[in-house]
Amino acid sequence: MSDQIIGLHHWFDSPPGRYLLAWEQARFDEAVADIFGYHSLQLGMPLLDGLRANRMPHQWLGLGQEAVHGSIACVENGAGDDALQRRPVNLLAEPVALPFAAASLDLLVLPHTLELSIDPHAALREVERVLVPEGRVVISGLNPTSLWGLRQWRARMVQRVSGGKGTLYLPDVGEFIGYRRLRDWLRLLSFEVESARFGCYRPAVRSTQWLERFDFMDPWGERWWPILGAAYFLVAVKRVHGMRLLEPAWRSGRQRSAATVPVANRVAPAQISRAATGTDKIDRT
Repeated sequence: MSDQIIGLHHWFDSPPGRYLLAWEQARFDEAVADIFGYHSLQLGMPLLDGLRANRMPHQWLGLGQEAVHGSIACVENGAGDDALQRRPVNLLAEPVALPFAAASLDLLVLPHTLELSIDPHAALREVERVLVPEGRVVISGLNPTSLWGLRQWRARMVQRVSGGKGTLYLPDVGEFIGYRRLRDWLRLLSFEVESARFGCYRPAVRSTQWLERFDFMDPWGERWWPILGAAYFLVAVKRVHGMRLLEPAWRSGRQRSAATVPVANRVAPAQISRAATGTDKIDRT
């Protein structure tokens, strides 16, 4: 697993990696800006600051094996600037065993965390445990149903046939988790997908020059083949069925009426007018 983590950090220093990282950073900034609460946590991927646009007073960056290998790779490959290298690591823990009490966090950010987890489903169960009701989890991952995923699958087939020869396009982190599969896992854990988005539609090329030549494919992809982006991004809310939110005491009290309520008169207007003029008597029987 440590070799996979180092490989992932090196890959994010490549032209396609920086292209993907810039897209994901923009999506995280948009998603977490209006999420309110007190406690938030980012698990993994120190190259990306998923909480920089969030205004919660207590924020943590938690790392597992990245704390040993990822930070070294970040300095060696020159991927991060000084701001990224100075980011403090507040927590050393694996996603499958978080040192937090149940229902104690308002927001969790998982940039490619599930792909590196030894048990992604157990990691999601741990996320459900530590999130408060109506808390949110923000997840990004590589989409196997894309041009990048297709090239990765083709490279794996070549390696099997040629006995290990051939170069993978994406980092070798095992099996990628598809969006539909992840959505089903979240539903089983009583999460509701609030929003989802795909991005990075440029072909699987390695040079910056060719990536820039295909920049027109990003708006085309969002319009014509939105689910075939190289990466997906989603926000899910923890729902607790049967939960009733308490309202302030001043809202639950009965409001006194400022004026008397008029009572409808049973006498018809025509009878009242005849009674007023003395031409007829009001029949109240």
